[in-house]
Amino acid sequence: QVQLVESGGGLVQAGGSLRLSCTASGRTFSTMAWFRQVPGKERDFVAGIRWSTGSSLHADSVKGRFTVSRDDVKNTLYLQMSSLKPEDTAVYYCAADQRIILISIRPTAYDYWGQGTQVTVSS
Repeated sequence: QVQLVESGGGLVQAGGSLRLSCTASGRTFSTMAWFRQVPGKERDFVAGIRWSTGSSLHADSVKGRFTVSRDDVKNTLYLQMSSLKPEDTAVYYCAADQRIILISIRPTAYDYWGQGTQVTVSS
């Protein structure tokens, strides 16, 4: 049974920091990523990482503020978020796939998803 379990969301003031975690179980993946979604809008790519090499990709909107990383031993994906802005408010989802080699920014490229965790940034 494949599971992606996210944690770490919450309410934070603008300028603050949060760290999201996503622990995977049931299989290993070639690529994992974070997406976010606000009501009424599409799910947007935030950051992704190739598990074997650790190479990463960040959306322009979060570059320099967010950092994606992984822990091989714990099979956990992280998203360190700093200098948070109200526009970062969204439900953040962890995604994973066992086939894709390159980091994809398309949600449809990922077969497995976490349940989502709410991040709210107050002004």
